[in-house]
Formats: sequence, C-alpha cells, structure tokens
Amino acid sequence: MVTKMVDLCDKIGDMEYATRLFNQELVRKSIEFPDRFTFPFMFKSCASIGSCYLGKQVHGHLCKFGPRFNVVTENALIVMYMKFDDFVDAHKVFDEMSERDVISWNSLISGYARLGKMKKAKGLFGLMLDKTIVSWTAMISGYTGIGCYVEAMELFREMQLDGIEPDEISLVSVLPSCAHLGSLELGKWIHMYAERKGFMKQTGVCNALIEMYSKCGVISQAIELFNHMKGKDVITWSTMISGYAHHGNAHGAIETFSEMQRAKMKPNGITFLGLLSACSHVGLWEQGLKYFDMMRQDYQIEPKIEHYGSLIDVLARAGKLERAFEITKTMPMKPDSKIWGSLLSSCRTRDLGKWEDVSRIRKLIRDGNMKKTPGCSLIEVDNM
Repeated sequence: MVTKMVDLCDKIGDMEYATRLFNQELVRKSIEFPDRFTFPFMFKSCASIGSCYLGKQVHGHLCKFGPRFNVVTENALIVMYMKFDDFVDAHKVFDEMSERDVISWNSLISGYARLGKMKKAKGLFGLMLDKTIVSWTAMISGYTGIGCYVEAMELFREMQLDGIEPDEISLVSVLPSCAHLGSLELGKWIHMYAERKGFMKQTGVCNALIEMYSKCGVISQAIELFNHMKGKDVITWSTMISGYAHHGNAHGAIETFSEMQRAKMKPNGITFLGLLSACSHVGLWEQGLKYFDMMRQDYQIEPKIEHYGSLIDVLARAGKLERAFEITKTMPMKPDSKIWGSLLSSCRTRDLGKWEDVSRIRKLIRDGNMKKTPGCSLIEVDNM
C-alpha cells in the first residue's frame, strides 16, 4: 500500500493530497512493517515525480520508524537529493554512511559533475580508490559541460592508462571536447574504436561523431556518416543542418531540413538555430524570416534569445538594418552584447554613411554595461 502511494502522486497530479494520504497511512500502519526494499523504491519514486518535499517526508519517516539504514537505502537517498540539486543533504548522507560502495561515490561525483561543481567532484574522485567507468565518464562529462575541454581529454587518456576501456557513453562525453578543440586525430581514433567495438549502432555515438567531423573541418566525413545512419533522431538531423551552416553551405542545410520534414521528424529549437545560421551566411533573409515564423506557428517552439540573435544577424548581414532594429524593440527579452555587436558590425560594413546608427548602438552598449567577449578558433594540424 505504501509503495503505491508514491505512484499515486504521479498519476493524480495533486502532491498536497497525495502527501496527506501518504502521511495518514504511515502513521496508521507504521509503514506496514517495511522491509529493506520499501524505502529505496520510494526515494526513487519521489525523485522521478520531482517532489523534494515528499522525499524529505519519507526520509523523516525512515529516521523515525526504521528500519536501520543500509547502503542501498542511503545510496537511493543520495541519488534523490542530487536529482533535486540538493548537494548539501546528499553530502550529509554520504558523510554519515558507515559503509560506502562504488555507487555511493559515483552518485555523489555524478551529481556534482552534472551541476558543474567540478572542484568538489575532483576532490571526491581523487579520494575514490576503486574508480569505475562510471566515475571516469562522470568527470569527463562534467568538464565538457563547463567548457574545460582540455581537462576532459586529459582524463579520457588517463582513464585508458588506468586500464579502463571506454564505453559508448564515455565516447559521447569526450567527443564534444575533440570538436571544440579541433582534435581531429583523437576524433578519428574514437571513430575507429567505435567501429571495432560495435558502438556505431548507437545513435548518440554517430551524432557526436558527425558534430566532431563538422567542427574539425571534415564535412565530407560527417555527410558520409549521416547518409549511412539508419536510426536518425532529431539530434542527428539538427547536427547535420548545423554542420552545413558551419561550412557556409546554406543549400545543404535547407535541403537536409526538407528531407527531415519528409521523414516526419519534428524539429526542435536547435534545428532552427542551424537553419537561421545557414541563411545568415548567404543573405537569405526572407528564408530566415520564414523559418522563424515556421518555428513559432507550425511547431509551437518559443524563440529564445539565441533565435532572435540569429534572425537579427540574418537581417543585418543582408542590409535590412531597420527591420533588425525593429526586432530588438519588440523581442520579449533584452538584447545581449552579441546582438548589438552584430548590428554594429553591419552598420560599419553595409553603409558607412549611417554613423548615427553606429553611435546609437554604441550608446546602448555603454548604457547596458555590456562587453563583447573576444573569441578564438583553433584546429589540430598534423596532430598539433
């Protein structure tokens, strides 16, 4: 009965009512003489339905009524608290454990890594004696997630020196670092390794390889991979569209989107960012407006600031400055420095006579205390 109560929360959608029923049942039957399986299941259920309050209620009843804590129950508690981004309570449970196993360590490390708290994750990782593929992958993924690509690649190499063979998840975790650093040689090695291990059947691995080849300048290899894939998902299509856009091939991006529509695959926000970027490179401002409207009207995707920025860039590069200015006034969020930088650059290159527009944008940038962050690009040449 108790275990069914948590499941009820998810079905009825009324957490307050479900909690009241749950507490009444606990008090009435003292949790039906629970065994060691009851609470781990309930903590997992609380995490899955997203109720931190109910999870803490269950934790309180566990402390009050028992049974005695064991490593399975405590691990479930850590996972639950980390699911709610409550690393304070998660770490408290971890610190108070009389016995820890690899799941205890991995749950805490993975939680910190997911939240981008890599200093904490690294500290725990260094103390862990029996590291598993899960431990290494959590660290690699965490570093990749916060943009520390060099650290991610170094850990990937250390993992292999430690005698642990990469699995498909660790490959997917490190490939974005190869893409951002232009590390083509490592990317190629991962591709060969994935083929040898039979990982190429995994859509996620193929998607990551397509992105890596696109960003490392080998678009032909990305296209070949894409064309041979059978189980394409929305990420596959979006990655290929973005790859074409990255190489200035608007026709390829648009044609791929048309194929995506024919395949009845519903696009997402990333898909339209790739399309807008493709239109920007070749001045297809009317097509860009069409995709922007399609995103909202046909697919009910609410544009984010990145979409508005891309659309403004499309218009600005095509010399449609007044229309671009109009969007900055009507967009639901405040324009960022990237948007103003795009307009400022277009004012300089498209119409040198419109110095009043340049002055106007510069004033807006100063008033907003915005600074444009300088960028850099690199790609591996001869493995260097």
